[in-house]
Amino acid sequence: MKMKMKTIKSYEPKTGLEKATKKIILNNVSKGYVEGFFEDLMNHGCVSGWVSELVYYSDTVKFFKKHREDINELLKETLWSFGNESCPSIIFGDRFDTEDILCIEQQNQNLLAWFAFEETTRHIAQDLGLEL
Repeated sequence: MKMKMKTIKSYEPKTGLEKATKKIILNNVSKGYVEGFFEDLMNHGCVSGWVSELVYYSDTVKFFKKHREDINELLKETLWSFGNESCPSIIFGDRFDTEDILCIEQQNQNLLAWFAFEETTRHIAQDLGLEL
């Protein structure tokens, strides 16, 4: 079954992060390319630069700051699933600046914005029954 845009539009976000993610998804999905968007994001990530709302630090930092609480909760849940609740570098490797554990600097804020968008998109796709 092909997913349609109306399926995404009907998705009811539970958090501000999900609402913002849904909006970005809808801005980037074209008719007939719904599954392709999800697949491309899962294969290439935000780092590829094709999610135009999350390319520049000015945008990713703003996204991070606006959704910080939801992002922290998502990060905590993800770290728990890895069996380590205190070390983001277990997920991000050397891309995470361990000298900035509180994510005060833009580098980690950018990384967490991308992480949050990608993971939230994955959760939305799963909730909608799309297999990735």
